[in-house]
Amino acid sequence: MGNYLLLYHGGTQPSTPEEGAEVMTAWTNWFTTLAGAVVDPGNPTSTTKTISPSGSVDESGSAVNGYSVVSAESFDQAVGLATSCPHRTFGGSIEVVQVDPIM
Repeated sequence: MGNYLLLYHGGTQPSTPEEGAEVMTAWTNWFTTLAGAVVDPGNPTSTTKTISPSGSVDESGSAVNGYSVVSAESFDQAVGLATSCPHRTFGGSIEVVQVDPIM
């Protein structure tokens, strides 16, 4: 078993409270289907700053607008879990990143 970081990119924001409720229902249903695979359901992300090796700070932002952490038997299984994510339904893409434990 390993952990995998799902990074969410793009997608559309709900424009009405009804659409917002639909989005939340889709996410809740997805997390329910994943059951024990969910390590951290995550959250949306917003403001970013990138600090370079020299110490300068770039405030240009990031393409990542949310994350989750799932547990899976393999990288391919993690990708399979991500393919059913509702973020895709709303026009977004999902980056799957293997977390390599060192401690």
